[in-house]
Amino acid sequence: MQVYNIVDFGAFKDSEALATDAISRAIEAASEVGGGTVYVPSGTYLTGAISLKSNIELNLSPGAILSFSTNPADYPVVECRWEGVNRLVYAPCIYGKDLVNISITGSGTLNGNGGPWWDKFRNHPEELQYPRPTLIGLEGCQRVTLKDVTLVNSPSWTVNPIACYNVTIDNLSILNPADSPNTDGINPESCSNVHISNCNIDVGDDCIAIKAGTEDTKERIPCENITITNCTMVHGHGGVVLGSEMSGDIRNVTISNCVFKQTDRGIRMKSRRGRGGTIEDIRISNIVMEDVICPFTLNLYYFCGPRGKEKYVWDKNPYPITDETPCFRRIHFANITARNVHAAAGFLYGLAEQYVSEITFTNIDISMAKNAVPGHPDMLTGIEKMHNRGFYLGNVRDIQFSHVTIENHEGPAFYIENGEEVEIMNCRSKNTIKPEKLVEQVTMTPSNNSLSE
Repeated sequence: MQVYNIVDFGAFKDSEALATDAISRAIEAASEVGGGTVYVPSGTYLTGAISLKSNIELNLSPGAILSFSTNPADYPVVECRWEGVNRLVYAPCIYGKDLVNISITGSGTLNGNGGPWWDKFRNHPEELQYPRPTLIGLEGCQRVTLKDVTLVNSPSWTVNPIACYNVTIDNLSILNPADSPNTDGINPESCSNVHISNCNIDVGDDCIAIKAGTEDTKERIPCENITITNCTMVHGHGGVVLGSEMSGDIRNVTISNCVFKQTDRGIRMKSRRGRGGTIEDIRISNIVMEDVICPFTLNLYYFCGPRGKEKYVWDKNPYPITDETPCFRRIHFANITARNVHAAAGFLYGLAEQYVSEITFTNIDISMAKNAVPGHPDMLTGIEKMHNRGFYLGNVRDIQFSHVTIENHEGPAFYIENGEEVEIMNCRSKNTIKPEKLVEQVTMTPSNNSLSE
């Protein structure tokens, strides 16, 4: 195996001189002979955007830091999908398109130096001609490996493979401040055969978000065959999130052996009318959560994003089912513990015309916080803040709860609004704050629906 040390190509460590050209020359030299390892020795190297080539491994030694420039001029403008839509963006800090057999490995660090980017986004958006760079952005690539690297202070999303095939992400440490805007951890988008394992993710938005484009995405490409295991998620808006960009379908996903702490929501699925697409065949098991607003949310009235406040999105009257109608079905939760839950034990809300269906909860143990902070279980027009609620179900069909325990809740353990074939077996309510019946079921009509505007 040939190794190409970036120092041999003119990179200077701990220098204010950009190493971008030196790194590019090393990548080009390796590519000319069919591939090889581009090696970053210990030290800090200032660089602009880096473009990979096929059959290249970028290896960062222990103590090596690639420190990315905060000057937009150091990032070429490329066409890439951004929040589901192809458009011109600043190139990712590390970028690759239509490549085969690429790796980013080693015990070093990629530092996106996101602070100035976040400040522009919040306070001076006119200074951002294009969307902020992701830290690692790969499009249309095959056989991708990201392993052992530490990723910090990403300007926006941290790891974003788009329409990639056979992606392995292992033992990454991703650290972005809890208040940093849109700094998701790992966002596979319209990818197939993705394996995410052994990662520690502490970020300012979703820790892992699985996406498949929006109604404005020309090519409807599914995100499918995804495994997520042995990860810890801290802070962020969700532990593992599916949607709301899911117009190309999300299917065949397993999530197991993970710990979530202070992730706002735990497992979160979200979409709205207009998106279309289906989330289906999802298995979630062996999860421990602590200090979350709501452990499980499946929401088909999610209002964030373009056109999200239009009547078509929030109206609780039934609409005709078309290609624009999203669907959640065949989703299974098992062997999950959630402690210090604030708003609700779970929140499932389907469309009036398209119920959330075929959902099971088995061996679930939920304890509500004794000093719960009221909050919205999910983003839904008309829903009020809750605290210490049990499961809140609206527009659901074929739902099964088996061996579910809810502790320290107020009101019924299961509130069901417009529910069909809801089965509750061997479930327990413990230490209720205001003892009431285990289940309350109501049928709402559009004229008296409290969630209508």
